[in-house]
Amino acid sequence: MKNINQTIHSLLTLFPRLIGKASAWAVLLMIIFTTIVVFSRYVFGIGVVGLQELVIYLHGITFLFCSAYALEKGEHVRVDIFYRRASIKNKKIINLVGHLLFLQPMAWLILILSYDYVSFSWSITEVSPEPGGLPFVYLYKTTLLIFGIILIMQSFASILSFFNND
Repeated sequence: MKNINQTIHSLLTLFPRLIGKASAWAVLLMIIFTTIVVFSRYVFGIGVVGLQELVIYLHGITFLFCSAYALEKGEHVRVDIFYRRASIKNKKIINLVGHLLFLQPMAWLILILSYDYVSFSWSITEVSPEPGGLPFVYLYKTTLLIFGIILIMQSFASILSFFNND
C-alpha cells in the first residue's frame, strides 16, 4: 500500500514540479526583457509595448506556476501562531484541515469560475487592446486554469502524504 501511495504522490507532483521549475526561469527572462525595455526607451526613445506586456505576463506566470512547487517544498506563506509549537501529529492535522477547508475549495473555485472567462477569451482569440501589444492574451488567461489544476494536484499529493507513517 505504501508503494501505491508513493507512486500516486509522485505522479501528482510531477506536473506541478516540472511547471514550477520551468517557470522559475521566467524571472531571468523578466530581467532580460526589462533591461531591453528600459534601454530601448531611455537610450533610443522607443517604447516596446509588446515586450512590456510580456514582462507583466511572465511576472504573473511565475507566481501562478511556482505556487504549487512552493507548496510542495513547504516554502509557502504560513501563519504559524499555533503551527510552530505543534507536534508532528498536530502539524499534519493542521495541514490536512487547511488543505480540505481552504486550499481545495479555493483552487476548485478558481478553476470553475475562470473556465468561462478563459473560454470566452479563446472564442474571440483575445488580443491586447494596446497598439503594439501581444496578440495572444487568451494564452495568458489559460494560465488561470493551469494554476487551478496544478494547485489541486499538489494539494491532493500533500493530503496523501499526511497518511504516510513516516
